[in-house]
This record gives sequence, structure tokens and C-alpha cells, in this order.
Amino acid sequence: MTIKDLEPKALWSNFYSLTRCPRPSKHEEAVRDFLVKWAKTKKIACRVDKVGNVIMSKPATKGMEKRCPVVLQAHMDMVPQARAGKVHDFLKDPIQTKIVEDWVYACDTTLGADDGLGVAAIMAVFESKTIKHGPLEALITTDEETGMTGAFGLKAKELKGEFLLNLDSETEGELYVGCAGGVDATLNIPYKTEKAPKDYCAYKVTFGGLKGGHSGMEINTGRANVNKLMFRHLRWVAECGLRIVSISGGNMRNAIPRDAEAVIAFPKKNTECILAELDKVAGWVKKEIGAVEPDFFMKYEKVRLSQNVICDADTQKIINLMMVAPNGVIRMSKDMEGLVETSLNLAIVKTTGKNFTVQALLRSSVDTAKDALAERLVCLAELSGGTCKLSGAYPGWKPNMKSPLLKSMKQTYKKLYKKEPAVVAIHAGLECGLLGGKYPDMDMISFGPTLQSPHSPDERANIPSCKKFFDYLVAALEAIPEKKK
Repeated sequence: MTIKDLEPKALWSNFYSLTRCPRPSKHEEAVRDFLVKWAKTKKIACRVDKVGNVIMSKPATKGMEKRCPVVLQAHMDMVPQARAGKVHDFLKDPIQTKIVEDWVYACDTTLGADDGLGVAAIMAVFESKTIKHGPLEALITTDEETGMTGAFGLKAKELKGEFLLNLDSETEGELYVGCAGGVDATLNIPYKTEKAPKDYCAYKVTFGGLKGGHSGMEINTGRANVNKLMFRHLRWVAECGLRIVSISGGNMRNAIPRDAEAVIAFPKKNTECILAELDKVAGWVKKEIGAVEPDFFMKYEKVRLSQNVICDADTQKIINLMMVAPNGVIRMSKDMEGLVETSLNLAIVKTTGKNFTVQALLRSSVDTAKDALAERLVCLAELSGGTCKLSGAYPGWKPNMKSPLLKSMKQTYKKLYKKEPAVVAIHAGLECGLLGGKYPDMDMISFGPTLQSPHSPDERANIPSCKKFFDYLVAALEAIPEKKK
């Protein structure tokens, strides 16, 4: 059995087509062309706006012309993550899938169900001849995962809908009515290099085996940040003549970093002691995080000593910076139990030859708390002799508990499944915040099937929940109220 055989076939066959089509963030050309050609073959009105969003429209089915017009919204890009040792070119290779009991996985890469299943659901609705609905538009945005540039660039008059259904949530049975805002922070700390002392040797220290995951959805699960762990190890041997040669950790701002490596140099006479101390710290870490991260590992191998190393003072400065840099959950919400209010993901660290660069994603449902956390990083960079640039800020989405759309969606869910849906807010960023700023009168709800571990190679989609999600979408469209006279 393959995913094309799963029910509902309209959903899964379209998702299968998307797995054939490379679509990592910032490289959506292939999937955009695919969607435009698909719409043309289905005789669906389709256009691409100036920033690369795909916008489709479909008239109401007979008898539904007076219903409020609805926008179905999802994003076309996916987070490209592969397990260590997996050879996969996200710009060329299709995603290989497998079915394990009630779950669909990829083979050691991210699955792209975030948000491929949302796009597939839109395609299934738009190609259907039997689903009842009022006037429909589809907004399939570009580059949601690494900057929401599609939502940022959308013009305020592109859409005519009164309601918007965002299909980018990850727990079936939950209706999302609010989300956190975010901002990117990039720290650049200059350093000096010097010729490597002749009595030094070099080792590459590799850290991995961590789960990683979505830095919004899973920041409060206790999953370890490999960049923090790497510098904890280096700090323990920092006073033994250590020099950093190079650093590389993490590769996506919105993914908890899983893999990192440091090339370090130190006096040959200290080799036995330093390696023993690194093993000691790794042992401590395994005991501390083993319940959550049972596969963590640290290993080292001798490598050729490069000509230059980072000088002693700047090696210490970089290590100290990473030891004190905030990471993870900063504060839990006081308004909604179990919801993270403010967090920070130290996502990417690297040496460039001149600068030590840290790229972080800050999230908060309270704008002032987000701003205060950003200023902490600015101050930290300045204390380290560097700079911190803030960019890509996007607003949160404030809940509207009196929403007519929410009322309709709750009634439909209860009628369909004989129970009330949960109404929640989410710490992850949704495009609803940005879209709400451009369309302040548009009523919005976000929902989706159950996904686990998005943004990591463990990403999986729950098969029964996908059917419930699609059946609910179909019922919700039929139940959309008429326009007010």
C-alpha cells in the first residue's frame, strides 16, 4: 500500500503529487509551476502575484451563491531536514514516504505534511464537482517557513473573501484563534585569527542524535538544543589552551538544531586530558537529557591542523557568549494554561572567517515581551563587541472569541463528531497574524490534521486524523453562513 491508496483519495493523491515536487523554502519555483499547470488542466482560474503567491478562485456551487466568500489558505514550502548520513538533495529529489500503522512518515527526511496536506486539501476542494460551497478563493503562500515573505508581500486588495480558513495547524480537533508573533535576530561577533602554534593538534568534535523539531510547537518539550550543548562541552576545556578553528551548528531558524560540529585546536600535551574531559561532560549530558534525548552522542576524531586558529581572547569570548545566551522557553502564558508566551531558539551558529554568527528566532504572544527579549540579544552582542540585527518581525494574531466564523465552525464540528472542538491559541507563528493586518475585517480560523515532530526527520501525519480533517473542511464549507443583508 502507498499513500495514494489512503482515504480520502482526493487528499492523498494530491499530497503524493506534492512529494514528487521539490519545494524547500526559498526554492519554490518547481512547486509554483506545478500548481499553475495543475490549475490550468482543471480549468481553475489561477494567477501568481508579484511575490510568488498562487491565488485561485472558484465560483459558488448552485444554490450557495449567497454564502459568505471564503479564502482557503496554506503555504507551498517545506522545511528541508535530513537525518545525519541521509543523502537527499531537497532541490531535486522527491520525498520518499512510508506507512507505519496509522502514520505516514518520510524516509529519514522531513515529510512536508507541514503544509503539504493543507495545499493538498485545497486542491481536492477546488477540483471537486460534488463539494458544496460558496464563492471560494485559495491563497497558497510562498516562503512561510523562513520569513513569511509571501504573506508579507501580499497586497491588501488581492483577496475578496470575508472568512479565511488557514489549513496549517497540527492537532485535529483543535480550532486555533490566536498565535505568537516573532522576529529574527542575527548576531555578528568579529574575531581575530592567528597562526596555529606548532605544538598544537586539531580535533573535529561532532554532536548529534537529537530529535530537533518545530521551534514553536515543541520548544517546551525539553528537547535539547545542540548548539548550547556544544558550547557547554567547549567551556569545560576552555582553559586548557583551547582555540576554536571553526564552528557549524543548525541550519533553519524555526527548527530546534539537532547536529553540530566544532573543529578545535589545543596543545598536544593536553590531548589525553581534554578528550577525557569531553567524554566526562558527554556522560553528564546523557544522564540529564536521556529521558527525552536517548540517542544523543558526542564523538571526536583527529584532523589536520589548519594554518590559522581563532585567538585565545576571542575563543573565550565566543564560548562565554553562547554559555549565557538565552534559549528555550522564557515565560509561560498567564492567560492560557499550558501555552508558551515567550521563547527563543538559538538556531544556527557558524564561523565565517571574520565573524562568529548566531541566527535566532524569537516568539511571543506579547509584543512588549518579544521586544524586551530582542533587546537582551542586542545588549549581549554589544557586550561581546559585535552587533545584533533584528529583521522579519511579524505580529501575533489576537483571538476573537465572538467571531461568527468560530461559532459556525464549532457548531459544525459538534454536529459531525458529537463533541466540542478545543478552542486554543498556538505559540508557533501562523500567517493569520500578517494577513489580519492586511485584511482587518477578515474573520479567521486555523485547523488541520494531527502532525507530530514537524521540521524534523521524525515528522509524521496521522492517517485517521487526515480523514477527519478533510471531512470537517467539506462540512464547514457547506455550513458557512450567508452574507448579512
